[in-house]
Amino acid sequence: MNIREQIEQNELETLSPYASVSCRTKGRKKPQEKDEVRTEFMRDRDRILHCKAFRRLKDKTQVFLDPEGDHYRTRLTHTLEVSQIARTIGRALKLNTDLIEAIALGHDLGHTPYGHAGERTLNELMPEGFRHYEQSLRVVDCLENEGKGLNLTWEVRDGILNHQMETTPGTLEGRVVRISDKIAYIHHDMDDAQRAGIISEDDIPVTLRMTLGYTTKERLNTLVLDVIRSSAGKNDILQSQRIHEAMMLFRKLMFADVYMNPVAKSEEVKVHRMITGLYQYYTEHPKEMPEEYSRMTDQGTTVSRAVGDYISGMTDTYCVRRFREIFEPKSWDIF
Repeated sequence: MNIREQIEQNELETLSPYASVSCRTKGRKKPQEKDEVRTEFMRDRDRILHCKAFRRLKDKTQVFLDPEGDHYRTRLTHTLEVSQIARTIGRALKLNTDLIEAIALGHDLGHTPYGHAGERTLNELMPEGFRHYEQSLRVVDCLENEGKGLNLTWEVRDGILNHQMETTPGTLEGRVVRISDKIAYIHHDMDDAQRAGIISEDDIPVTLRMTLGYTTKERLNTLVLDVIRSSAGKNDILQSQRIHEAMMLFRKLMFADVYMNPVAKSEEVKVHRMITGLYQYYTEHPKEMPEEYSRMTDQGTTVSRAVGDYISGMTDTYCVRRFREIFEPKSWDIF
């Protein structure tokens, strides 16, 4: 028995009966030989961690556009916090933490530059629409590895696609990531908003603070423990009604005071103009995109889809640089 087989046997013996075990994966689109050391879910985690789209997350906006300060979250730090919260919950429930980590690390790979402002703009511009969770799956299926994709397992792909609240992942591990994503952004977006001076603890209704906690740390602990206690021994990932209702009220507060705050969103009109300008330019000049994207149009991909793939993969700084190179006049010497 090699190392992988030992790990798989250990999963069968120690994980919850509701957990996803590596040896029973629904498999990959393209079958391949098993690894001697890593399980299938461990391999997926490693493939995501080493892909280019994952590295670009470090320079993509989470909530605050181009914040001045070293401690504001980026899309990468959000991803890592989701992974940490999800692994804590998954370990307590005896679920497969390798699968959880793979889904968590890959769930936002398709996010645009400048966060949801960029996503909304592309969704308006593209005839086929744009949703970051669908793009995340497209990244791992079609765009990474020079167009070959990462060939991930069904369980990881399902968790990535269904991490938004409107649909339900097919595994408990995927459902853990889905709720952890919401817990993470409620926790760290409030922390960032307080750091930016947009909101303070005194702005949070006392009833919410009594239920969830009086600090961001206390609220995170309350939310995580509630999921663990409500889901223990059950074939679902749940919250108690009391905590769920409080979290939804807290989320409503965040939308009113933070996400739609004119201070936080004052620059979004510039993001809309910039991404609109890039989209229109590249749909008219698709051959000016890097070869890997311009080649897609020769292989049957619509121009709008290829342009959406290119722009959504940009980091914030690269997006600004391309816009300036195209639209800002350059000085030149005629002599």
